[in-house]
Amino acid sequence: MTLAFWMILVAVLLPYVTVGFAKGGASQYENGAPRQWADRQDGWRKRAIAAHQNHFEAFAPFAAGVIIATIGHAPPSLVNGLAVAFIVLRVIYTAIYLKGLATLRSVVWSLGLLCVIGLFCAPLLR
Repeated sequence: MTLAFWMILVAVLLPYVTVGFAKGGASQYENGAPRQWADRQDGWRKRAIAAHQNHFEAFAPFAAGVIIATIGHAPPSLVNGLAVAFIVLRVIYTAIYLKGLATLRSVVWSLGLLCVIGLFCAPLLR
């Protein structure tokens, strides 16, 4: 299994780790009504929930990009590098999101998107 494929697994887990931040230590967390509980949050917990949702949104294009780059015989070092860069950027994105740094968050998100676009374009370099 390639490093890039392992990064897909990490991307699968990122949303759950991120929402764990929101739920961890929260008073009055309601497991029977988690969405209603989430709607009542504010501050960094609300941002953690938003980051959680964004990780789900980013997953499909990333996974598709890795798969397309791989089956398109893109250089493996490029595919692995872009996949690792994407995951590192997503972790940074989460930290910045939790801190409420909106402009910097958008910059990091954009860099992650460029990694995904790079994955789709990588087979052109074979």
